[in-house]
Amino acid sequence: VQLQASGGGLVQAGGSLRLSCAASGRTFSMYAVGWFRQAPGKEREFVAYITWNGGSTYFADSVKGRFTISRDNAKNTVYLQMNSLKPEDTAVYYCAAKGYSASRNHNEYGYWGQGTLVTVSS
Repeated sequence: VQLQASGGGLVQAGGSLRLSCAASGRTFSMYAVGWFRQAPGKEREFVAYITWNGGSTYFADSVKGRFTISRDNAKNTVYLQMNSLKPEDTAVYYCAAKGYSASRNHNEYGYWGQGTLVTVSS
């Protein structure tokens, strides 16, 4: 599975962005997808995940209530809708895929996109 993240950019605090994670491969619908982010000088952290069929999602406490995750398996794409953005959301955002169950642990993901930069100005 090859992943490509897009949709990042510069936005003011309180604004919204929608990130996309487009995948190649006919079996993408069998993979759980997670979003992670890494700010300068910080470790990569979990943001959200969605199971292979979209039946279950999970969010980090820091984004709960502001971010949503969804997928369209017909389009081989997972979306991360980010609302009420804060300056502390500034980071490079990565999407990743893994087989079987979803996870908050980035070490369990075997497929990664290249990352897309989100910058939130105050």
